[in-house]
Amino acid sequence: MVGKGTAGSVPYFALELQDGLHLEAYRRACRAEAFASPLFAEGAFAVTDPDGRRVVFGLAKEIEASSGLPGRLQHFVCATQRLPEMLEFYRGLGMVESDRVLENDALSAVFLRSDPEHHSFAAFRAPESRPDHHCYETTGWLDIRDWADRMGRLRIPLWWGPGRHGPGNNLFFMIEDPDGHKVEFSAELELMPKDMPHRTWPHEQRTLNLWGSAWMRS
Repeated sequence: MVGKGTAGSVPYFALELQDGLHLEAYRRACRAEAFASPLFAEGAFAVTDPDGRRVVFGLAKEIEASSGLPGRLQHFVCATQRLPEMLEFYRGLGMVESDRVLENDALSAVFLRSDPEHHSFAAFRAPESRPDHHCYETTGWLDIRDWADRMGRLRIPLWWGPGRHGPGNNLFFMIEDPDGHKVEFSAELELMPKDMPHRTWPHEQRTLNLWGSAWMRS
């Protein structure tokens, strides 16, 4: 959804639940507010995280898909001044921690999953709380090639990558849109069993890009 607002802002992101029974049971377990969207069926609701951003839960309406390259919206990432509080909040929603990054024993990034894919949400420690990026998951390495070729035809430069992340082990590149949003295209994001414990990575460039240089948030 794109609308008028402050440049570079993301007032909410949304997750689709399995079915109506799951949605209703989850709503009763949360301190929720009703939320209306042209993309969601009736019954969607939202909660607010420690940075004031809403997290929306609902069931998607049937919308005719346009033809194009494969790339489903896969995860949202923010930068925050309140990283421990954000981790506690999203774990309280039922998300499972996949990986954490430490700098001198201090938490500098966390990755959490809501299904077998490595992360649906992640957060990085930063001097200010703001959106970081959102990601479209493709079906494989050749899709990354095709998306990059499309950006080349549109004269949109790749902002970071191609590369391979440590946490998640996915192939990726990023671009910037006219408002400064970082937009990631990804392939082959790691799958993790629900009961697999989180891992710990050092705060260094190689953690964020096993192939080379990295975007360091702090």
